[in-house]
Amino acid sequence: VQELCIYLKLAVCGDSCEWLLSRGRYLGENVWQPYGCMMHRYKSIEAKACLAEKRVVFLGDSRIRQLFYSFVKIIDPDQQKHPGIKDKKANNSVKERLLAWIRVSNDWSIKLHGGSSETLQQYRANLTAIAVHLEKLADPGAVYWVLQDPVNEEMLSESRKMITNQQLDLYNAAAMGVFNSSKYNSRPRVKLLAASRQAALETIGQSDDGLHLPESTRNVGAMVLMNSFCNKVLRPIDGSCCQTLSPLNFSQKLSACFFLGSAVVFMVLHLLGSNRHRRPVPSDVESLEEKKPATAAVPLGPKAPFQALCKMGLIMGYFYLCDRADVFMKEQKFYTNSTFFIPLIYILVLGVFYSENSKETKLLNREQTDEWKGWMQLVILIYHISGASAFIPVYMHVRVLVAAYLFQTGYGHFSFFWLKGDFGLYRVCQVLFRLNFLVLVLCVVMDRPYQFYYFVPLVTFWFVIIYSTMAMWPQILQKRTNGSSMWHLGVLAKLLGLLLFICCFAFSQSFFERVFSMWPISELFELNGSIHEWWFRWKLDRFAVIHGMVFAFIYLVLQKRQVLSEAKGELLFPAKISNLLLFLSVVSFITYSIWASRCKTKRECNEMHPYISVVQILAFILIRNIPGYARSIYSSFFSWFGKISLELFICQYHIWLAADTKGILVLIPGNPSVNIMVSTFIFVCVAHEISLITNDLAQVVIPKDSMALLRRLGIIGPCGRMLSTPTVQNKTEKLA
Repeated sequence: VQELCIYLKLAVCGDSCEWLLSRGRYLGENVWQPYGCMMHRYKSIEAKACLAEKRVVFLGDSRIRQLFYSFVKIIDPDQQKHPGIKDKKANNSVKERLLAWIRVSNDWSIKLHGGSSETLQQYRANLTAIAVHLEKLADPGAVYWVLQDPVNEEMLSESRKMITNQQLDLYNAAAMGVFNSSKYNSRPRVKLLAASRQAALETIGQSDDGLHLPESTRNVGAMVLMNSFCNKVLRPIDGSCCQTLSPLNFSQKLSACFFLGSAVVFMVLHLLGSNRHRRPVPSDVESLEEKKPATAAVPLGPKAPFQALCKMGLIMGYFYLCDRADVFMKEQKFYTNSTFFIPLIYILVLGVFYSENSKETKLLNREQTDEWKGWMQLVILIYHISGASAFIPVYMHVRVLVAAYLFQTGYGHFSFFWLKGDFGLYRVCQVLFRLNFLVLVLCVVMDRPYQFYYFVPLVTFWFVIIYSTMAMWPQILQKRTNGSSMWHLGVLAKLLGLLLFICCFAFSQSFFERVFSMWPISELFELNGSIHEWWFRWKLDRFAVIHGMVFAFIYLVLQKRQVLSEAKGELLFPAKISNLLLFLSVVSFITYSIWASRCKTKRECNEMHPYISVVQILAFILIRNIPGYARSIYSSFFSWFGKISLELFICQYHIWLAADTKGILVLIPGNPSVNIMVSTFIFVCVAHEISLITNDLAQVVIPKDSMALLRRLGIIGPCGRMLSTPTVQNKTEKLA
């Protein structure tokens, strides 16, 4: 009953530190999950930094001594016992009373006096007497009272048979009553550690003597203590327990005022009865091809941008509440094969079920590329929420999916420039705005550097590289090659130059770091004061984009020369060639899966990944496009998700996952299945709405008139610099 009262109190108060100390459960066999928050696994260097020049005292029986050894092992994993353990006489009255009381407390009190009611009363009286002194000790520091762990009564020796779980529960109830009664309406100064006892309830059967806990359970108690004290000091991203809310910085306050001002303007315009508007037709960031509506769209009215900003403000408020404010619970990930493969099979069945006839049967047509992006994004989402990166074969297959995204980037942008030759400023700004708008807003609202959302800097960088390659003199387009095939050699020369550029950066990390550490580009690519993350991400898929460009060039040349058969129901190549290519594609899939399953380390696999990922991408393209019937159908389910794949990838950071992707957001505690359904529904709806908002604002922020566009760029540049400066300073202070 006493424990139930504490749990009800926790549910009302919402104190993550109380959650950490009081409740939890095992994920699997050895991973402890506190109730409602994430527990960081401290390393030796972190523990030493937190506890430097601090005194830590453990007082108790042999089980407390074991807890002490586990605590010390976090600080120094190589040390079996701490050399400072000695029996010392107390020099003041508080220590004398504590030590005198400990001699007749808990297990020893039950053992010496047979668990009599008089002894329990004396225990309660002694504890009440020292409670005042413990609370005084808690003023400058922290005092924890460890509740007695259960015993395995069947394994106890004859001299310990009188120690029963019923007696231990009575003594624990007495301790909870004393420490909670004096400060019933406020937070108790002496903190009760009950989580280790709850962990012991599941593992006491593994005890050697029925009294002392197995090492894994003792480690839970030690890590809970370390999180309770150190999280507020070091503030680890994946340790949400016991962390206080960070104050808003200047940029966050300014963004809040901006969104509030937009909402006020929208309300005024709404009351004045501004005309309705039709939402513009969204376009794809890869090629910006638009589907022409039956009737011309009505131009956006003055209310439309403020309405979009008002919606964006509400959405950003939800982002902040989910992953910055201490409002919603968070839990850590735990990988099992079932948590990854069961949802994967489920979405694949849904994707096949929603199959429709495609409007065109060309290789990699619009519906097919949307479908491709859609199912890849769903697989990546399942990969992230299930923590499947711990399983190397899955990790390597997902790495191929990321490479495929970059392959599509190279394919789509090269095709657009080759066919349309539009190198204007409007085109560039449209693409950059659509790629970066959400991330730039999140950098301000969530106080994160640009490189934190690594995929957007990656595709933005490669778009600029593709644009520069195609726009530089001489500009070679498809219509120019109609007169002479020699221009094809010029394109190949450009691609060869791009390959040399990539190799130059890839094979000299020091050169790479010198270039990207220069101001001002360092502000775009640094993460925690280093460009190591950018180097890792860039190098891992450095050839994927140029592979996509080369594929697009070869395909468009073959298409122009009518080498391919892209009519409905026809094989892409002659029958023998098609069968051979299909066979080789299937073999490559199987070979890659076998290789990935035999990889011993991620580092070993990542070294080979840039050179072999293109084989799997080409194999998929051939299997998907060689049969005529395969080109003539697509999955509308996957295609719908593909149209918002960028927003899904970015939004997952804060409103589906939690703690900057380290954990899982919990909206419905106590029911993981319902929670994932509710959070997923909100997450997908938000991503879809942000896609529409981005489209609306792109029409307003990026006008087609060149002079108006230049004037707006002149305004946006200084404003962006002003917003980014406080954030950079804040990051520097945190690092210091």
